[in-house]
Amino acid sequence: MSPSSLVLFNKPYGVQSQFRDDSNNDHTTLSQYFTDKSLRVAGRLDATSEGLLILTSDGRVNKAITHPPKANAGRKQGKTYLVQIEGIPTTEQLSQLRRGVILKDGKTLPADIEHVSEDELPMPLWQRDPPIRERKSVPDSWLMLTIYEGKNRQVRRMTAHVGLPCLRLIRWSVAGFELGGLAVGEFVCIHLNSTHYQQLGIID
Repeated sequence: MSPSSLVLFNKPYGVQSQFRDDSNNDHTTLSQYFTDKSLRVAGRLDATSEGLLILTSDGRVNKAITHPPKANAGRKQGKTYLVQIEGIPTTEQLSQLRRGVILKDGKTLPADIEHVSEDELPMPLWQRDPPIRERKSVPDSWLMLTIYEGKNRQVRRMTAHVGLPCLRLIRWSVAGFELGGLAVGEFVCIHLNSTHYQQLGIID
């Protein structure tokens, strides 16, 4: 793989964001999908979360995604998630998430959030394996949530904090790169050009 490339991967549920299996669980690893040993993950995604995972062998690109450079300070590098929650969010709950909530490791930065129907999501959803737990007596709904930092399990903790447990979490975009129409387990290689470098705040 060219150093000036990156991989967009639709990570399935249950796959760890690493190549080596150092756990005692049933989760698989990236080594079942990629043989290029030079690839590194640019922004981890929990095994129980799905969606966009970026990999690259270019250290500058990796750093620009995980720690946006000062040259890009004026352009927000957000991560957008499709979040299935238990319950119907109230205006106040959405406002709390938008303003930021206080977690054990500090207050979250202001976020962008929108309550949407499944039909309004930017892509058709696939059936998760295993399926989410469902309670017939409790409705579920969807949020599109964009955050601008990376606390551990942040989205799940944010929604739980305001009383909206997360049932399913899919990352849609990172630093301007989107999942698009990639099927589960599929990936595409992007050869970076000057526009991409500008998007990432990388100055040669």
